[in-house]
Amino acid sequence: MSKIGKKSIVIPEWVTVLIEKDIIKIKGPQWELSYNFLDCVDLKQEENKLHVNVLDENKRNIRWLTRTLISNMVEWVTSWYEKKLLLMWVGYTVKLEWQKLVFALWLSHKVNFEIPSDMKVWVEQDPKWNYIISIKSINKERLWQVAANIRFLKVPEPYKWKWIRYIDEVIKLKAGKTAKK
Repeated sequence: MSKIGKKSIVIPEWVTVLIEKDIIKIKGPQWELSYNFLDCVDLKQEENKLHVNVLDENKRNIRWLTRTLISNMVEWVTSWYEKKLLLMWVGYTVKLEWQKLVFALWLSHKVNFEIPSDMKVWVEQDPKWNYIISIKSINKERLWQVAANIRFLKVPEPYKWKWIRYIDEVIKLKAGKTAKK
């Protein structure tokens, strides 16, 4: 049985927490986030700690979920998360135009990818002429979803080495048909 739900959430001094009826609002130096929690959950704040309790023991799974979401929100309002993607192949290019990425991926058309307004994106080239797309956001969940959607435009191809992949992702390359000779 998990003991995550019983841990108290430590709130830094530069973060303010406001608990109303069934809404918790967390405001940090950069952002403000809110979360609607269920009425079977009871939140109590003591100085710089927040405790999550459950009123109905049959719904104790909600306790650790709520505690984890609120803990993540406290972390999100204080720091930025970053994810980098590598665009690798001879004819693949990407340009940043306003709040949109324009990809040329050897298709019959250019692919436009809209970037959410709460994210910062920039594109740079490495010495091997590959493009590196850097995405920053305060919301880890949305950041990973946007990065996955960009990666899905050209999933890694292990035979021809052409792909959009995460910088820290390791892909096992395959030799192809000529490896047996």
